[in-house]
Amino acid sequence: MKATLCLISMTLALIAASGALAQSQQAQQSQPSQQSQQSQQSQQPQQPYPGSAAAAAKPPAASQPATSQNDGSRPELHQRYPRYRIGANDVMDLTFRYTPEFNQEVMVQPDGYVQLKGLPADVHAQGLTVVQFTDELQKQYSKILHDPVINIVLKDFDKPYFIAGGFVGKPGKYDLRGTTTASQAVAIAGGFSDGAKNSQVVLFRRYSDEWVEAKVLNLKTVLKGKNLNEDTVLQPGDMLFVPKSNFAKIEKYLPRTSLGSFFSTPVP
Repeated sequence: MKATLCLISMTLALIAASGALAQSQQAQQSQPSQQSQQSQQSQQPQQPYPGSAAAAAKPPAASQPATSQNDGSRPELHQRYPRYRIGANDVMDLTFRYTPEFNQEVMVQPDGYVQLKGLPADVHAQGLTVVQFTDELQKQYSKILHDPVINIVLKDFDKPYFIAGGFVGKPGKYDLRGTTTASQAVAIAGGFSDGAKNSQVVLFRRYSDEWVEAKVLNLKTVLKGKNLNEDTVLQPGDMLFVPKSNFAKIEKYLPRTSLGSFFSTPVP
C-alpha cells in the first residue's frame, strides 16, 4: 500500500515538473518577439493627440510657398481707392494735445524731408499717408516727450487733377473736381479736335512709381448713348490721350517714362 502511494506521488511530481518546463520554454520563445515589438514601437515617432500642447507646438506640414509671378516686368496693382500720400511742397499743421508749445506749421522740402521743432534731425514725409506720418512723428517725439498725441491737418497740397492730351481743343492739366467721366474730361479740355479718333481714346492710370495701366475707351459709342460703361470715371492723376489714327497695338502696362511720347504737358 505504501509502495502504491509513493508511486502516485512520484508520478504527480514528474507531471508538475514537465508542465513547469513547458511554460519556461514558451516564455523564452515569446520574450524575443515582445522585445522586437517594443523596439519597433520605440523607433516610430509618437503622434500627439489633437488639441494637446504637443500638437499645438508641432509645425504644420511643409507646403510650397506661393511664388510671386511678378518678376519686375509687370506692376503690382495698388488698392482701388488709395489714400493721399504726402508730396513735396505740401503744407501741414501739427498740433500737440498736451504740449501746445510744439504746435507748428511745416512744409515738405523738395527732398521729401521736414524740419520739426525740438527734433535734432529732419524726418522723411514724402510718400507717406497722413496716418503713417503721424505714427512716425509719435515715434520720433516719444524720444523727448511722454506719450505725445499729435494731430496733422493738410493745409496746402497737390490737388486732384487729370491730364488731357492729343487731339483735344486745349491739351493740359485740369483740376479733378467731383465725379468726372472720360467724356466729361474731354469736354473740359475743349472737346475733340478735327481728325481725332474718338473710338480709341487711351486712358493711362498710374499704379506705381514706375508703371501705368493703358486702357482703350470707345467714346464714339458713348457719345451716341451706347455702351455707357466705356465712359470710365476718372481717378486723380489719370491721363487721357486722344490719337489721330488707330493704334495697331498698345500694351496693357507701360513704363511711366514712355508717357513723354504721348503728352506735351509734363507728367508729374
